[in-house]
Amino acid sequence: MSISTPSVLFVCVHNAGRSQMAAGWLTHLAGDRVEVRSAGSEPAAAVHPAVVEAMLEVGIDISANTPTVLTSTAVRESDVCVTMGCGDACPVFPGKRYLDWTLSDPAGADLEAVRTIRDEIRARVETLLRELLPGR
Repeated sequence: MSISTPSVLFVCVHNAGRSQMAAGWLTHLAGDRVEVRSAGSEPAAAVHPAVVEAMLEVGIDISANTPTVLTSTAVRESDVCVTMGCGDACPVFPGKRYLDWTLSDPAGADLEAVRTIRDEIRARVETLLRELLPGR
């Protein structure tokens, strides 16, 4: 990992909603300028269908994504770790930047509620991207 390419890990409990949307947004907005990962402390079997649908509405296809288990290695290899409701499950390493985004869980939510969460995540990802890549 070169110093010019920051790495971000998005973490939520099931890695089936919030973290998947955040990773989708950052990948979409940053391209190869940021290395993007997502994981969950207790990964689900699949990404929530309403999350996939809401992201498709904005031209981002995460339908092939698979929830992944959170590992210490993933945290260690990331410059920024963004948690979203995973509590104390995320390991903490000195020198890493940690952000905790309080967001509603889209699990079981209707599409309208998922859209609201999606749009809030986009705004936060845009702010993070400006911090990671100032002037680019």
